[in-house]
Amino acid sequence: MNHDSYEDAYIRAILDGVRTIAVVGASANPVRPSYLVMTYLAERGYTVYPVNPGQAGKVVAGLAFSRSLADVPVPIDMVDVFRVPEHVPQVLDEVLALAQRPKVLWTQLGVRDDAAAARAEAAGLQVVMNRCPKIEYGRLSSEISWMGINSRTLSNRRAQNLGGGFQRMGLGDGRKPGE
Repeated sequence: MNHDSYEDAYIRAILDGVRTIAVVGASANPVRPSYLVMTYLAERGYTVYPVNPGQAGKVVAGLAFSRSLADVPVPIDMVDVFRVPEHVPQVLDEVLALAQRPKVLWTQLGVRDDAAAARAEAAGLQVVMNRCPKIEYGRLSSEISWMGINSRTLSNRRAQNLGGGFQRMGLGDGRKPGE
């Protein structure tokens, strides 16, 4: 697959099809991008497991940190990698060693390893590189357009009222991810 660009349908199908996301390299620091991404995804209905050996056992924002992917207590649908590119092969080794393999390997902005992507795809995983699921979710749901950003996505759907003045758009027909 060409990892220079992705069809919206490919990204949407991934975000609609996964329910459980492990965020490798997650931070307990609320100003770090990985913290913002994991809490955003959890708020959108995904079950999120932050993975960071230095934070193992801690619960932050209601999310329990695991030491490694093997320590996540449930099968994982997607692994979101917040590590520098040279660590992607090691993370992929952990992914491939799991008894029940995730469907998706996703690497964050600035993180790309084409050899690891080819290995993951050969093992049957879908791969997204150099993208952020928070940004993609916001763009595809049109939430990002509320901030004046052109999402390239038009919608006539009404936002869900979450109470207290908050609204949220979903990707599909109002179901939670993976339903």
